[in-house]
Amino acid sequence: MRSVEPLQRIPVGVVVERRKAKSRWADFLWCPVAVLGGIPAAPPWTQLAADGDAATFYAGAAEIELYRSESDNYRGNLATEAPLVWVALQATGGEPPYAIAGVTVDPAEGESFTEAGELIVASVAMPDTLRETLAAFVAEHAGGHRFEKRQRDRADPEALARRGPRTQSGDER
Repeated sequence: MRSVEPLQRIPVGVVVERRKAKSRWADFLWCPVAVLGGIPAAPPWTQLAADGDAATFYAGAAEIELYRSESDNYRGNLATEAPLVWVALQATGGEPPYAIAGVTVDPAEGESFTEAGELIVASVAMPDTLRETLAAFVAEHAGGHRFEKRQRDRADPEALARRGPRTQSGDER
């Protein structure tokens, strides 16, 4: 969890797909398939479409948080041929079966979603409205905080020299 507040929050809707599994260990496979630029009026877990063994659902609303310190990562994402949004789902053990654990446009944060191994993580296409908002954020905040390596103070060789014997009282050091 970050201690710094984001400079901007972008509300989005998340669409997931449920597909009949071809496995004896799972009945269905769930996967994020889209992010909507904005939040629709539909309630969470509204079924949007069904086609044979697959169905899509509006899973609910989420916020993408933008930080000045991550603007270089956002710029790198925008520079690709097809910018992406990373969505993570977490099993609830009840109904609805999954909750939205996180949504990000930062590739490094998207990769970090996979570290726990308990989340379903997928990257989806970035909607044009989100791309425009992100590009404006990067233009305004990019390059503000570059990493600069600090020079260490040079060691004083005299301070490192051997000292004389210590006295019994321990008062002199």
